[in-house]
Amino acid sequence: MNLITCNAFLGGTKQLARDRLQFRPAVYGLIIDQDRIMLVNTIVSNRYSLPGGGVEIGELVEDALKREVREETGLEIEVGRFAGFKEDFFYYDPADLAFHSFLFYYYCRPLTFQFAVKEEIDDYSVDQPQWVEMKSLKLEDFHDHGELTLQLLKAWNQS
Repeated sequence: MNLITCNAFLGGTKQLARDRLQFRPAVYGLIIDQDRIMLVNTIVSNRYSLPGGGVEIGELVEDALKREVREETGLEIEVGRFAGFKEDFFYYDPADLAFHSFLFYYYCRPLTFQFAVKEEIDDYSVDQPQWVEMKSLKLEDFHDHGELTLQLLKAWNQS
């Protein structure tokens, strides 16, 4: 049996049989307004994540990102240029599901600025969308993929 090491949502890693994995493309937005980035709070760790999530079958990546951002923050966005890519093996502990994910990242611009109230957020794993000063962010502030997020922000600041 081939085992794959997956990053677990609740922390750490988990070894799982390869045949447990489902393919899941996902998309995330680096929503930037001047020197701030919009982040959501991951409830289980109380750390930041980028808004985004799974692309549904038949859904365009750009449409998926707009939908996910709307569900998690209430914001409408303009999807800009491609920022980066990451391959990930991910175990979602709450549902006992494992994924082989292709993660696509895009720089985005907010079109609206009114956040959804907690009851309107359509994702039970995140809350508290907020603007955060980019220069204040450190690796330990992120629930996952913090290293890549910081690299992409550095690239944005240099462009």
